[in-house]
Amino acid sequence: MTRKARHWITTYPRELLAESIGTFTLVFLGTGAIIVNSLSQGAVTHLGISSIFGAVVAALIYALGHISGAHFNPAVTLAFWSSGFFQKNRVLPYILAQILGAVVASGVLLLSFGSVANLGATLPRNGNWQQSFILETILAFILMLVILGSGLDRRAPIGFAGIAIGSTVGLEAACMGLITGASMNPARSFAPALVGWVWQHHWLYWIAPILGAQLAVWVYRYLSNEFADLKN
Repeated sequence: MTRKARHWITTYPRELLAESIGTFTLVFLGTGAIIVNSLSQGAVTHLGISSIFGAVVAALIYALGHISGAHFNPAVTLAFWSSGFFQKNRVLPYILAQILGAVVASGVLLLSFGSVANLGATLPRNGNWQQSFILETILAFILMLVILGSGLDRRAPIGFAGIAIGSTVGLEAACMGLITGASMNPARSFAPALVGWVWQHHWLYWIAPILGAQLAVWVYRYLSNEFADLKN
């Protein structure tokens, strides 16, 4: 272990553990629902899977948000950094913690169920990566806009960020999940791709969510008077 890695772990141990556990839970329950749906011949249903993703995000925000900020998503972490609400030296540790949690979750699912439903890997419908790239960018834009508006803006009602963000994830998954997988989260897509070795068009599930989240930062910067209405 390098000196820098030891410094990251010893400086932010609780935050990094929370991010790992949160992302583990998201991937374990969300992609686990996809696997169980396949094994049960559709008993969970697409809407059920979407609801699980949304509900687990909402629950994790309330459970761990006060510890780590409840990012659980590299695109969100990068967006918070570019907007000035997250320290640069914490970006890489957070992303690595998120990826670690996600990969462990996919590994546990592989050991538990075998290679079922590609472990919930996100793939463009019929290989149409152009369509999925556009849609994933828009989905991430909407999600990050809701995160900024409900979670950071002082004008938003207090205590409803988890509901707003979780509902957005669930609704977007219900709407576009059958087309793109509705990832919005590079860590969520990377874990089943790595463990299940399913890499088709995987690059778009990094670039599109990050691009969409950055566009949301740019727009909300204008809407909030250069973030003057957001709390630190």
